[in-house]
Amino acid sequence: MRFFRTAWWVRQMFPQYTWKIDTQHPTIYLTFDDGPIPEVTEYVLDQLKQYQAKATFFCVGDNVRKHPDIYQQVVVHGHRTGNHTYHHLNGWKTEDKEYLANIEQCYQTMNAASHSPHKPLFRPPYGKVKRSQMKSLVTRYQVIMWDVLTYDFDPTLEPEVCLQKAIDYTTSGSIVVFHDSVKSIDKLRYVLPRYLAHFAEQGFGFEAIGDNI
Repeated sequence: MRFFRTAWWVRQMFPQYTWKIDTQHPTIYLTFDDGPIPEVTEYVLDQLKQYQAKATFFCVGDNVRKHPDIYQQVVVHGHRTGNHTYHHLNGWKTEDKEYLANIEQCYQTMNAASHSPHKPLFRPPYGKVKRSQMKSLVTRYQVIMWDVLTYDFDPTLEPEVCLQKAIDYTTSGSIVVFHDSVKSIDKLRYVLPRYLAHFAEQGFGFEAIGDNI
């Protein structure tokens, strides 16, 4: 079963995480997980540029290490970056000490590539993190979850359905998850330009996640 929108009761159970952003203007907060990846991240950047859209990229540390030039492109284009662990770890399946060390390794790699004055952002891969792990994380990071999950990574989901569901569930203030990954690129090529065009025509803006959340 696919849950394109995060249920209200999940948000109530974990109020310390950010699921959606209150905004006075019609604004969407696009996020892209798992990059940077050659060609894929660059394609996303090109599409965003056409609409003067800003987004937040939750990066895997090892991909930053392998592709620092693409990571720099994300930063130079004015987008925000966040920590997605160094090895894309599932917190439920990882001991706390290893998990936190992996996040720190990602932080150090990203910080070496591009220093940011903002409080760092973190998104747990798969949305799976233990309460014991989160106790340490919330003191240092703004933990960003999501309002809408596009399932662009799911090979069984038709691109047309992916697009329509993403449009149907997005509202002003939504934090929307896409992936700049190899397994998502085919769906991204169909969905992302049409999604951007649809909401731009409706008068929406696209912003990176800021510090005032």
